[in-house]
Amino acid sequence: MQVLQGRDPKSLQLIEVEIEDGLIAAVRPSAGSSDLWLIPGFADLQVNGYDGIDLNDDECSPQSVVALALKLSTLGTTTFLPTIITASTSKMERLLQVIQEARRINSQAHHSIPFVHLEGPSISPLDGYRGAHGKDYVRLPSVSEFEHWQAISDGLVGMVTLSPHWPGSVEFIRTLHKRGVLVSIGHTHATTDQIHAAVDAGAVLSTHLGNGISPVLPRHPNPIWTQLAEDRLTATFIADGIHLPSEALRAMLRAKEPHRSVLISDAVALAGSPVGEYKTNVGGTVVVAQDGSIRSKESGLLAGSGITLKDAVARAVVDGGVSIGNAIRMATENPGRFAAGRGILRPGEPADLVRFRWIEGGRTLDIEDVHVMGKAVTTQA
Repeated sequence: MQVLQGRDPKSLQLIEVEIEDGLIAAVRPSAGSSDLWLIPGFADLQVNGYDGIDLNDDECSPQSVVALALKLSTLGTTTFLPTIITASTSKMERLLQVIQEARRINSQAHHSIPFVHLEGPSISPLDGYRGAHGKDYVRLPSVSEFEHWQAISDGLVGMVTLSPHWPGSVEFIRTLHKRGVLVSIGHTHATTDQIHAAVDAGAVLSTHLGNGISPVLPRHPNPIWTQLAEDRLTATFIADGIHLPSEALRAMLRAKEPHRSVLISDAVALAGSPVGEYKTNVGGTVVVAQDGSIRSKESGLLAGSGITLKDAVARAVVDGGVSIGNAIRMATENPGRFAAGRGILRPGEPADLVRFRWIEGGRTLDIEDVHVMGKAVTTQA
């Protein structure tokens, strides 16, 4: 048995969590004082890679996926959805099988990856809305293609981002919803009626709202307003200070409110890389700038982010104007509702725990220690 102590960001009171056999055995108030905060591990619904590991690279291997799971856990992200973006049918198939094999050969990868997020291929083909996704591979939603993905990956696809402007979108969304697969609206130029029809059919999320959109939009209506106003949609946000300026992030978080907001990283392999130009599998030549942004050299469009959730939480407080408790909620409990029920300190849940320090105004969290299924992992700055 092991006991960890720290402050609860919700109540701001000191608590202790008892760990036994990899599970939370008890959560109770504690006496004394501590400068450590104690929370469930972060859950990230959108990870493309990190620190040189690219989940969409042709050479991605099961060992790479395992390494990514271990690396992210040291930064406090104990649950994540590997995100495969728009590509050829054969490539998407292979990547699904690679991730499936990683989960088979490594217990932590199996635990940390509840399922896979497919961002595409049925997104908007229009420039701007499409983002860095390859136009040649954008295609109609297909139930038969989806069923093939599930067959070759043992049902590993658990979330799909699409644009509901396509013919047949409603039927496709309804089919996935009936099978327990999350449908998220993103990279879309869909009309207000098409977005509402998608929600009626079962869409429950908006993918990185405010991004994956044209730089020039009608004043109203447009896909951002419609999704902000749709209370049945929970929105994911990239709080890196680049994808959404502070004013936009504040306004969007106020519109969706904390219980319908989720922080994601949208991290890519170049996250954490030095300033410079890089050749990438997605986006061609990409520039990492001094401000940490990662952009296509040719188009200037953003090609993923350079943060992890420990950064997003702090920036949601500083830039988004939310409390530390609500920021933590948007990176643990809220995404956990969509990812295996993770992100809650409750007896019987996996002992995925993070302790950190944070100085008010700081733009990242200082991770002290992380436990995954009750086992301590080596942390890094």
